[in-house]
Amino acid sequence: MTSSGPAPGRPRDPAKDAAVLTAARELLVEAGYQGTTVLAIARRAGVGAPTIYRRWPTKEALVEDAAFGHTDTVPVPAPTGDLRADLRGWVAMFLDWLANPVTRAALPGLLAAYHLDETSYERLVLRSENDVRALMVELLGGDTARADSVFDFLVASTVVRAMTRGLADREAFCDRTADALTALARADYPSGN
Repeated sequence: MTSSGPAPGRPRDPAKDAAVLTAARELLVEAGYQGTTVLAIARRAGVGAPTIYRRWPTKEALVEDAAFGHTDTVPVPAPTGDLRADLRGWVAMFLDWLANPVTRAALPGLLAAYHLDETSYERLVLRSENDVRALMVELLGGDTARADSVFDFLVASTVVRAMTRGLADREAFCDRTADALTALARADYPSGN
């Protein structure tokens, strides 16, 4: 017989969750991904490591939540009806999000972890990428192949830019990238590809 009631034991304290996430964010910016350990986060948050592991099974899962938030939905720019303007909005949103100091500190380590652990990458894909890809398909009139190409170029260009230059020359970068994405979205593709 199964019970649908709450799990036995003391209820989780949301203040501890917040303290752990704040500590993780601070340490990521101060020490980078490699220097951010679960023990260092626990010390700074004033909790024990078991408290962290009850909430997050791995350092990567904790860093994902610290860098990318707990949201189930991805905030996206509202469609304007102008493809270039819409794509520019996406570029600006991705760049701002990726150039955030916490995200910028977390991303290289997470990418290395994802390379070694497919499950971690799949968790992130399920968390946001699939939803964003679906919105891109909608923006491009249901053309999945074209939307995948635009999305991949959008992510690749903004990740590299955020990691190497941050927000330097943000407006010019957003304009140039929106122009390139618009050209890609409107390009003629050979049939069957």
